[in-house]
Amino acid sequence: MAVHHRVHRQHRGLGQMVLIGLAGVLALGFLMVPLAVIFAQAFAKGWMAWWHAVSHPETVKSIGLSLLVLAVVVPINAVYGLAVAWTVTKFRFRGKKWLISLVEMPFSVSPIVAGVAALMVYGSSGLLGPFLEDNDIKVMFAIPGIIIATLFVTSPFIARELLPLMQLQGSDDEEAALTLGAGGLSIFLRVTLPNVKWALYYGIILCAARSLGEFGAVSVVSGQVRGETMTLPLQIDLLYHDYDSSGAFAAASVLTLLALVTLVLKLVVERFYDREVESTQAERAPEN
Repeated sequence: MAVHHRVHRQHRGLGQMVLIGLAGVLALGFLMVPLAVIFAQAFAKGWMAWWHAVSHPETVKSIGLSLLVLAVVVPINAVYGLAVAWTVTKFRFRGKKWLISLVEMPFSVSPIVAGVAALMVYGSSGLLGPFLEDNDIKVMFAIPGIIIATLFVTSPFIARELLPLMQLQGSDDEEAALTLGAGGLSIFLRVTLPNVKWALYYGIILCAARSLGEFGAVSVVSGQVRGETMTLPLQIDLLYHDYDSSGAFAAASVLTLLALVTLVLKLVVERFYDREVESTQAERAPEN
């Protein structure tokens, strides 16, 4: 029996090693090698050539526009995600599952379809087009359209990180605070928000990363006007199709650096988020 268990452990250990090695090879081939190629091509002509490409006015404008969209989209989605998670986890009402499905809908809708749908609503021949034109409000092929499209695509990220944790935590803490005479806003700020802060930070990082990299929906609604409605991903695509490979790789390296920054932040926040979940599970375990 002991020999059988030892052989079983050896086979299991061998299988784990094979799977880990396979995962490492795939990660190296599909992730690390492309990243290395991007930076190698970006700096192939030296630092000065890279800086000249990155500091080009149109590229600088695209970086600024991407950061502007990020600065608008993330706070709105944070408020939206908190509101949805609070509603779903702290109240009982009919249609809760339908609301959750509606929140997750952008995950299943192609970004291209989302961009076309925005055109059908806000475009000149869309549902609100005549009203917008009569009041000289430009949404499509302008910055507001880019923000709307990015909002739709990134809307589920923060809500989906908050929902599982808030469902796990329940509403005991809020009910105790309510019994002690605390008001709704005070309960939210002093009880609910501190309990979910790491999940909120984690969702914000995911939302920011998705916002920076969005291409499909934005390409439809932006009109791709040079120097005006070109986000960084669109600028990379434009440079590549203009046969400016050095400029495209230089811009891509900036986007990659931003992505790596969000990855590092994600790893740091993830540690605290996991501790928060484990702590909540440990607190709820005696009750079960």
